[in-house]
Amino acid sequence: MKETSDIYEETERPKSQTDISPPEEAGASATAAAISAAEEPPARVGNYRWMICTLLFFAATVNYVDRQVIGILKPTLAAEFNWSESEYSWIIFSFQAAYAIGLLFVGNLMDRFGTKKGFSFSITLWSVAALLHAWAVPIGVVGLSVVASVAALFGYKAAAITFSASIIGFMIVRFLLGLGEAGNFPASIKTVAEWFPKKERALATGVFNAGTNVGALATPLVVPIIVAAYGWYEAFILTGVIGFIWLFFWLLIYRRPEEHPRLSKAELDYIQSDPPETPVKISWARLIPYRQTWAFALGKFLTDPIWWVYLFWLPDFLFKKHNLDLKNFGLPLAVIYIIADIGSIGGGYISSTLIKRGWSINKSRKFAMLICALAVVPIVFASITSSLWAAVILIGIAAAAHQGWSANIFTTASDMFPKQAVGSVVGIGGMAGAVGGMIISPIVGYILDTTGSYVPIFIIAASAYLVALLVIHLLAPRLEPARIETE
Repeated sequence: MKETSDIYEETERPKSQTDISPPEEAGASATAAAISAAEEPPARVGNYRWMICTLLFFAATVNYVDRQVIGILKPTLAAEFNWSESEYSWIIFSFQAAYAIGLLFVGNLMDRFGTKKGFSFSITLWSVAALLHAWAVPIGVVGLSVVASVAALFGYKAAAITFSASIIGFMIVRFLLGLGEAGNFPASIKTVAEWFPKKERALATGVFNAGTNVGALATPLVVPIIVAAYGWYEAFILTGVIGFIWLFFWLLIYRRPEEHPRLSKAELDYIQSDPPETPVKISWARLIPYRQTWAFALGKFLTDPIWWVYLFWLPDFLFKKHNLDLKNFGLPLAVIYIIADIGSIGGGYISSTLIKRGWSINKSRKFAMLICALAVVPIVFASITSSLWAAVILIGIAAAAHQGWSANIFTTASDMFPKQAVGSVVGIGGMAGAVGGMIISPIVGYILDTTGSYVPIFIIAASAYLVALLVIHLLAPRLEPARIETE
């Protein structure tokens, strides 16, 4: 691994401002950081750019609703189809695998076809996939038939296929959902870059990113109502249709700023007020040898999977540990994500405040991350307490700590890399986090099948952040800026 060519002294250094803001896991933290750093608002030039940002906000909301429905319905579906925990974990695995694969290609898709076409393709794919969840079983029957036919051509027997039609079907539709959803945040970030000057991009990213938390809050409240009135088929259909409603407004409203008929010349001039830059593309291959890249990627690899566990297994935990079902676990889940919002703001506030007080960036970031890592540790007691609300508070604090951690680990990418490399580094980290999610899914399923207890899972969660912080510190002891060699 390459070392930095210069020694990075722990003195005050202004926080770097980049075009890439933390995607999904950082939640509303980007909003808080941006607000604290924002300049005075410009003279009145119009606000149509915020209409575009509103569209992005609702896209993030729809993204998280469609993603989370499977977790809310897990107890219902597992009972109806007699799924084991391991079988359910492979359904989650298929989504995360597709999400990781999608991140490899989606950036090029958006650059090649533009955000209007690229985003339209992305949300169409994931909305179709969300709708197809309602017909996952017949899709699985067809899938099994195809696999059996192909196996027969090579002399294998269909009996070797151990998954049921329902498992195969849900794996197929979840894979399609993951491929489509991988486009949401790259498309949104690129749209922000097109529609906002640099000094407003962090704020705009924070605003649309807050939609993820709205989606996480709305799903456990709305889906049970739909299921009670109609059924789980209709829950997938009605939530899947929302994406097409968004697509209608996107196609109706969105144009590039210079092509938009409703954008005033004053606002266009403001959007394009930054000095022109020559874009420099830095490939992933050139970034791999640097210790800083590995520090960021391994930090994401170790901690992102914990958020996936919260997203896809919390309803099951509340069902098994506290006998809550679709009728009554909506409020506890909503409370958990509300607490997580507080952590999103607090994590970024801590490091920003310490930097303003004269702490080095290295010490400020790592001290804030240490606080977050320690705040996750008490989640172990959530798996053994008999009190529902004690468990909710402990999990909520851990989820808040994850969001605070995410705010800081994403910012380390901009601390250690020049702005033209940040997007690639974030992509590498997102890929690593998705791979970590792929690995933890079957592990969680195996643990639950063999022990029936969430204690080992929460022990993993409690220790992951401390281990990640140690790894980051060993690889980047001073968060040294990487000196990227130019060709």
